[in-house]
Amino acid sequence: MDLVLCIVLGYLLGSLNPAALIGKIKHFNLRKNGTGNLGATNVLLHFGKGFAAVVMLFDILKAFAAFHLAALFCGGVELAPYLAGAAAVLGHIFPFYLKFKGGKGLASFGGFVLAVDPKVFCFLLVTGVIAMLVVNYSVALPYFAGTAFPIFMWILKKSLPVIAVCSSVSGLILYKHRGNLKKAMDGTDNKIREYVATKLFIKK
Repeated sequence: MDLVLCIVLGYLLGSLNPAALIGKIKHFNLRKNGTGNLGATNVLLHFGKGFAAVVMLFDILKAFAAFHLAALFCGGVELAPYLAGAAAVLGHIFPFYLKFKGGKGLASFGGFVLAVDPKVFCFLLVTGVIAMLVVNYSVALPYFAGTAFPIFMWILKKSLPVIAVCSSVSGLILYKHRGNLKKAMDGTDNKIREYVATKLFIKK
């Protein structure tokens, strides 16, 4: 029963969507504009980097908090925090009160990885950003991180159930970003170096 409660807690935390709240306050439907997702990238496109930073931080923290709260309440169950963190990512992507249409989950996935192992998080973030800038497409980050994370769990000799949970979350992130991968392969996605220059340094 405690395990179920941890999963429910993680899902409910993950379902809290600041992008949706900002869109409602601004009377602007993010799902019908820009990327069509309720995440930091779409908030950046329409409301600027200040709001985007708030959304990203919140989305990271909710998965991070879900993991550690589950570890606190169910400390004797190894899988509990991992399932709670995974449920938070799931809640972000499929929030029940938004007709199961949320964001793509990258920031929440980052919060999950950060909670699991801060060193792995830092490595994936730095190398993922470098890869993103080298290939000039943002999809390099989620695909690198999503592929490498389960490998690190295996290297760190985590249990098979933990590796299975981490692999499932990673697989979901890869699946949600498949459209970005197709655009990058077709050469139709936004170039990240130009995007960073215009959105982060030129526009307010």
